[in-house]
Amino acid sequence: MLAFSTCWNNSRHSDGESMIEEILSLGVNHIELSHGMTIAKLPGIRRAFEGGAFHCCGVHNYFPSPTEVIIDAPDAYEFTSHRPHDRTRALEMTFRSLEFAAEFKARYMVLHMGSVPLMPHRKWTGRLVQMLKEGRQLDPKYDKLKSKCVKKRSKTGGLYFNRALETLEKLVEKAAEYRVKLAIESRSRYEDVPAEQEMVALQHHFSDNEWIGYWHDFGHVQLKHNLRLLEHEHWLGEMEPYLIGAHVHDVAWPQRDHQVPFTGTLDYDDLLKHLRPEMPHVWELSPGRKEEEIRLALQCWKEKFPDTLTGIGKTPHHELPANPS
Repeated sequence: MLAFSTCWNNSRHSDGESMIEEILSLGVNHIELSHGMTIAKLPGIRRAFEGGAFHCCGVHNYFPSPTEVIIDAPDAYEFTSHRPHDRTRALEMTFRSLEFAAEFKARYMVLHMGSVPLMPHRKWTGRLVQMLKEGRQLDPKYDKLKSKCVKKRSKTGGLYFNRALETLEKLVEKAAEYRVKLAIESRSRYEDVPAEQEMVALQHHFSDNEWIGYWHDFGHVQLKHNLRLLEHEHWLGEMEPYLIGAHVHDVAWPQRDHQVPFTGTLDYDDLLKHLRPEMPHVWELSPGRKEEEIRLALQCWKEKFPDTLTGIGKTPHHELPANPS
């Protein structure tokens, strides 16, 4: 199922209905309501939804944005934070996002679980990326730094991973009540929670619970692939049993993600074999991507992956495909 995220045009609109209409003009009517949304846009979104203009396939936490956060900051409050207030606020806002997800009949809610605060980004993933930009990926110093990063992450990550698990235990009952799946997203920074081994452990921990699964972000994982922290297709194959859906965007070497599909380095022909066509394939593009470029890429997508085109064109709500199991 092809879908489109509001992260592309949210910042250009003060009215939610006009924001939805701009996406509909691309010929896509399955929409993910993303983070960074002000509460002032909700009335317009409701008008469009209640009028049958679009189907909300999912939401991205936090939706809407906390009123005290004036920029688009999905990680403003983290479940892993040292600050009890931040953890409490993160949980409160996520429960609220679940309520809105249920209102818009969303299938899933994408979650960021937090990070390891003892590993500042600039010192670890940021330094590895800088070395890639300088063409130093074969430099012995690169492997030394990468190894140090992995060891540091393994040593310090347990506490924060357990906080993430504890949070999910609190959220999953409400998710089941609202019938909204919790989609735990792959992240681009090695300091983020969960890391790959932790993601596997998380999915095993909740293997008997149908309301938690894995959300694959093509750009995030490609960055880790470029950093030689994993192999993209192998990782996606390993997570295939837990997949709920994916954020689709491309990557300009080495780390510029949220680019229009087919304009970067990703090989969709091989990677998409691991996603069932009916799963949400949500285009999550940078606000700077031009409409003309997107339209050309959508046409190419239609030709290459016609099985995913449930989300193209007008589809009445009663004819939408059933939620995947």
